[in-house]
Amino acid sequence: MIALLFAAVLMVQDPTPLSPEARALIAPVTDAMAAEEARQAALPPPIDVRERLERMGQLDQVGRRASIAVDVSVLPEEERQAALSAMWAPVAAMDERLLGELLPLVPEEGWFTEEEYGERASNAAFLIIQHSNVEQWRRFVPILEPLALAGKIDGQDYGLMYDRLAVNEGRPQRYGTQMTCKAGKVVIDWENIEDPANADARRAALGIPGTLLEYEALFAHYPPCTEN
Repeated sequence: MIALLFAAVLMVQDPTPLSPEARALIAPVTDAMAAEEARQAALPPPIDVRERLERMGQLDQVGRRASIAVDVSVLPEEERQAALSAMWAPVAAMDERLLGELLPLVPEEGWFTEEEYGERASNAAFLIIQHSNVEQWRRFVPILEPLALAGKIDGQDYGLMYDRLAVNEGRPQRYGTQMTCKAGKVVIDWENIEDPANADARRAALGIPGTLLEYEALFAHYPPCTEN
């Protein structure tokens, strides 16, 4: 599971009006989101929390997947940030909506384990929290840690949320999951990893697939990024 975990950092409000070319470039993101909402609206109501979470996870990811193919570097430099802002605004609105739907569903024991809810539903809940805010990460990281160590949730989910919280609090990452943009490329943020020589061992202990170098290679096909 590779999400655009660095993309939210680029979502800065920009009042620059968009050209027709820029609007056409980013249109696939909103089109994909609208199509998924229409598809789900035609379905019968979800039969349980598990199915509801799975559908919510699809809504969380559809815009992000479509954004991977959007290369704003083809636009004039002065328009790129505005295009990114406009592209990510509906994704952010969806994130807020899904968070509001998810929080009332959180079980008394604190999380949606794979054993009870299934891998897809558990991962969907993680994605929604991961794409929320620092307050939610601080709430759920301590809950996820023992579950990850016990194999009751995907260890990569815990590693991703731990690292995102660390970055936002100005601390080094532990598992190297949060990418950065350097020289127009999406790369590992080597300068901000705790004890980088042992990061691969920590990843393996949680069951996170691949070494840091292998993880970085997964982003090699991404369009050029913009440093913030």
